[in-house]
Amino acid sequence: MTFHINPLHASFAGEVIGINLSRDCGSEILGYLREALDTYAVLVFRGQLLSDDQQLLFAQQLDGALHTKTGVAALGPNRFGNEAITDVSNIGDNGAILKSSDRRSQYALANRLWHTDASFESPRGKYSLLSARIVPEQGGSTEYADMRSAYDELDLDTKAIISELKAHHSIAYSRERLGFEFKANEREILYGTAYPIADLNQRTGRTALYLAAHASHVVDWPIPDGRLLIQDLIEHAVDRKFVYTHQWKAHDLVIWDNLTTMHRGRPYACYTDKREMRRVTTLDC
Repeated sequence: MTFHINPLHASFAGEVIGINLSRDCGSEILGYLREALDTYAVLVFRGQLLSDDQQLLFAQQLDGALHTKTGVAALGPNRFGNEAITDVSNIGDNGAILKSSDRRSQYALANRLWHTDASFESPRGKYSLLSARIVPEQGGSTEYADMRSAYDELDLDTKAIISELKAHHSIAYSRERLGFEFKANEREILYGTAYPIADLNQRTGRTALYLAAHASHVVDWPIPDGRLLIQDLIEHAVDRKFVYTHQWKAHDLVIWDNLTTMHRGRPYACYTDKREMRRVTTLDC
């Protein structure tokens, strides 16, 4: 078996050639992909005809425990009957496109903010695996930001300031920024947790910025000052030199490391064109 990776960006992201994830999941392949994720942070696989069960199995083989306490779960059961499969689609239980007035549609709009999956949980999200089943003809791309390179290019004073700081992450915060209203019991479920802003990966020895739309405030700082710092860091991290844009094709699967990247979905005609996506996220255990 021969396989290789074609770089897609100067500092991160690569397309994996020669691996069929529905069958090539032996220890050699899995070890190769884990090392590749340490290097590239985002891996693109084209033409992967995966069932839901195959996607779940591969994610477990790659990294073990799966994330099930997704924010959308607070709104009720998903249409797949398995909370480990996050529904990143604009399709309802009856197969029709969700209307703009549907709470699930309103909730999903915040995916267009720069974010990191499951940063609001403990343990937090590690790898996300997003499978494209139906894609719109126009729009709907996903952008990824390399948070390692963004950290590397910070000035020394900023690195010193953030070296001991933590940000509190809450998915309720990111949704409420766009006007989404949670019920009292939903907010309680989605309280969130805190993580270091400058996050050292002990395995690779590289530090990455760890923050995004879920980062509501800096712990022990005045809220306005902390939010300004978070905003400044995000603006720095999404400079185009740190960003890879993925244009989806049907049956693409993209894996990314949430500890070293941010991502966001881009607009498309979400009230007229179907976009069917399924995401599985592993936990940083």
